[in-house]
Amino acid sequence: MAAGKGTRMKSQLPKVLQQLAHKPLVQHVLATAAQLHARSAVVITGHGAAQVEAALSHPSALALKFVRQEPQLGTGHAVQQAVPVLADDGVVVVLSGDVPLTQADSLEALIALCAGKNLALLTLDMPDPTGYGRIERHGDAVCAIVEHKDATPAQRALTEIYSGIMAVPARLLKGWLARLDNKNAQGEYYLTDIVKFAVQDGVRVLAHTITDAVQVAGINSPVQLAELERAYQHRVALALMEQGVRLKDPARLDVRGVLECAADVEIDVNCIFEGRVSLGEGVKIGANCVIANCTIAAGAVIHSFTHIDGEKLGVTVGTDARVGPFARLRPGAQLGVDVHIGNFVEVKNSTLAKGAKANHLAYLGDATVGERVNYGAGSITANYDGANKHRTVIEADVHIGSNCVLVAPITIGAGGTVGAGSTITKSTEAGALSVARGKQVSIANYQRPAKKPKA
Repeated sequence: MAAGKGTRMKSQLPKVLQQLAHKPLVQHVLATAAQLHARSAVVITGHGAAQVEAALSHPSALALKFVRQEPQLGTGHAVQQAVPVLADDGVVVVLSGDVPLTQADSLEALIALCAGKNLALLTLDMPDPTGYGRIERHGDAVCAIVEHKDATPAQRALTEIYSGIMAVPARLLKGWLARLDNKNAQGEYYLTDIVKFAVQDGVRVLAHTITDAVQVAGINSPVQLAELERAYQHRVALALMEQGVRLKDPARLDVRGVLECAADVEIDVNCIFEGRVSLGEGVKIGANCVIANCTIAAGAVIHSFTHIDGEKLGVTVGTDARVGPFARLRPGAQLGVDVHIGNFVEVKNSTLAKGAKANHLAYLGDATVGERVNYGAGSITANYDGANKHRTVIEADVHIGSNCVLVAPITIGAGGTVGAGSTITKSTEAGALSVARGKQVSIANYQRPAKKPKA
């Protein structure tokens, strides 16, 4: 169900498209559904329907079908819209697009409880169940779910709540949906009313109770969104530590994608990982790094305040490389074994071979850098002519002095040296010293201009 407006979010974005861990809420729900190997998922849209459907239009692990609920007249009315596309031989699992952290194993247990013939409900005991539908029982059997707004004081004293998640045979669900009415305080069609129909029809109503409230927590406000963000990140941090990752502070980690770690990885505080990131054995990540879409090989050290973002091209950092602090690796940066990229160095779409170094205040764009090159402070590749990008080739064992400009396309021959402050516009031969700068002139006893005294 993804039709709600989410008024309390105070946002133009539909509620189910609000992001948790850099992914829309509804995509978290669909990712969990995909783990169940469902034949398809039906997304019920309403408020911002076109926007929600467009956001989910890319290829998915699930076959998606869309139906619209217009106007929105309650949860029962929402599920009624899906009836035409539900196969009679299936089990329907009803999920909410704003409840992102339900675990697949909980849903698998619910489906097993349904067994293709029972109505199975996911429930939770809560110290403060205000706002949630209460579970009424006769012994162990569920006999009704009472919405909070319609509950008597005695019913409101019950602490077992319905999570909004159920598993039910489609053939039974269709008949029960047809019997719903809106004779209640809200004038809405409640999906929970099918419990009383099941009881009337002699169908067993069973409950799978969990203790983890985060799994059934919904999001209705920015405060709740932030709370679940931290809950999600805590869950990720625990999983990483159970794998052997050393986190300086689990509360100060953000994983907004997929983070894969080999043995003995160390991650300092306030690091953000986005997209798909792979860290090899013994990798050390310093504090306050932002790392996205890259592969970092064993033994590499990423010092504090480094920004790496591979976007579509990716970034690779080789074995035992050293990057940062305050370095930036952009898409297409490929660092070989034992490469050093120092403070305030930017690398874009460039390959650096084994042992190459750019240690200070430099830019390498669209460059191929050979082994053991030393690239001086303040030097840049001038790779863009205003219309096209051009490549710079720096062959092995070259030394580039400080404050040089290499105007591409150009090749600096192996073993060559470029003198500090040079602007090189032509390729150089191997082993050559190349200097291109104005002749120094010194004027003795030079007097600087002086300001005129004020009147």
